[in-house]
Amino acid sequence: MAATKFEYIWLDGYKPEANLRSKTKVLDLPEDYSGDLAAVPMWSFDGSSTQQAEGNSSDCLLKPVRLYPDAGRINGWLVMCEVLNPDGTPHASNTRHLLPEDDEEFWFGFEQEYTFLEDGRPLGFPKNGYPAPQGMYYCSVGAGNVAGRDLVEEHLDMCLAAGISLTGINAEVMLGQWEYQCFGKGARKACDDLWISRYLLFRISEEYDVTIEFSPKPMKGDWNGSGMHTNFSTEAMRTTGGEPLFKAICEAFGTVHQEHIAVYGSQNDERLTGLHETQHIDTFSYGNSDRGASIRVPISVYNEGWTGYLEDRRPASNADPYRVAGRIIQTLGLVNTPA
Repeated sequence: MAATKFEYIWLDGYKPEANLRSKTKVLDLPEDYSGDLAAVPMWSFDGSSTQQAEGNSSDCLLKPVRLYPDAGRINGWLVMCEVLNPDGTPHASNTRHLLPEDDEEFWFGFEQEYTFLEDGRPLGFPKNGYPAPQGMYYCSVGAGNVAGRDLVEEHLDMCLAAGISLTGINAEVMLGQWEYQCFGKGARKACDDLWISRYLLFRISEEYDVTIEFSPKPMKGDWNGSGMHTNFSTEAMRTTGGEPLFKAICEAFGTVHQEHIAVYGSQNDERLTGLHETQHIDTFSYGNSDRGASIRVPISVYNEGWTGYLEDRRPASNADPYRVAGRIIQTLGLVNTPA
C-alpha cells in the first residue's frame, strides 16, 4: 500500500465568476493504483466559506467526476469534482451537470488567453509608463518582446503530463499576455480539462510570485483584451458538412446573440468594442477568416469542402466553459439542418 494524494478541485459560489478551490485527501491504496475513479470517495467541505451554504447548515458534498495524474506531486492525482447539496442533488453553483454526457458528438477547442501581472501591471511593463506599442509581441521571441516564458513552458509540460490535450501555446498581442489551446472530445471532458489546466496555471504561478489575470480587458487603452475563443463542431459539421449547414448554424447563432453574451463572461463589454479584432458586443456577424466577426469561419473549412468547425470569438477569458459549451449546444439544437 502507498499513501496517495488526491487534490479535490471544485468551483465555488462567487459571482459573476466562480473561483477554483481545492483541498487534499490522502488515501492508502495499492502501489499499482492507476486512476480508478471508483476508488476515490465522496467528500465534503464548508460551503459557508465559499458562498455555497449558510453557517447553520454548511456542509456541501464533493462528487469526483474525473481524475488526472499530478506530475507536481509524488503519488498525486487531481480530482475534478461537482458540488452537490447534502441530499445529493446538484448545487445551484454546479454548471457542469447541465451538460450532456460525453458521447463525443460535440468537440470543443478553447483558446484560453490570460495575462501575467506583477505589482498590478502586465509582466514586462516598466514600473512607470508603457512599453512600445503592441505589434512586436504576438508570437514573438527575445528579451523585451516576451515575458513569462518559463512559467508558460512549465504549465505546458504539467498539463501534458496530466493527459490534458493542450495543442499549442503562443505569446499574445500584448506584452505579458499568453494563450494556450485546450482541445477535448465530449463537452464535459473538454470543459473539465480547461478547468484543470486553469488550476495548474494558478498553482504554478505561486512559484513565480506573479498573478494570473483572466480579466477580458486587463490593460485599458490601445491594448488587446483577453478572450476564450471557442471552437466547436458536431459530427455533421466534421463529416457531411456543406456551406448551407454552416450558414444555417451561423444564422441560428445570430437569433440568440444576447443569450450567448449573457453567459460569456463579465466585463466583456470592455473587450468587445469593435476594435482589437472583435465585433461590438451589441452586434452579431459572421464571415470567412474574419477575426472582427462574432463567428469566424476558418479558412480550412471553406477550402476543404465546407467540413470542420466554427470559432465563436465572443467568450471572454474569464467565462465558465461549462456555461459557454452549454449555450452553444443549446443553440445548435435550434439549427434547421438543410436537406
